[in-house]
Amino acid sequence: MEYVYASLLLHYAGKPVNEENVKKVLEAAGIEVDEARVKALVAALNEINIDEAIKSAAIPATAAPVAPAEAPAAEEKKEEEEEKKEEAKEEEEEEIAEGLSALFG
Repeated sequence: MEYVYASLLLHYAGKPVNEENVKKVLEAAGIEVDEARVKALVAALNEINIDEAIKSAAIPATAAPVAPAEAPAAEEKKEEEEEKKEEAKEEEEEEIAEGLSALFG
């Protein structure tokens, strides 16, 4: 994926997506460059209009509400866990109190 990201970064910056530039971007990111992958990527992208590919791959707006719908479930789960912890703590305190009352009658 980093090779594709490098090519998208170059395209966004208005630089030519060629082997030399892709290598520079990858090396700047600290990624070990595989020459064969770079050549294959550049060859494949020569036949593709990147702007059109980005437009056709855009995520539909209807997919956005999915994340907020999951939030209440996570909050409920958190609340349930907190309630269980409180109940366990109360039970432990009761057990301690019973133990003390047994000692002092």
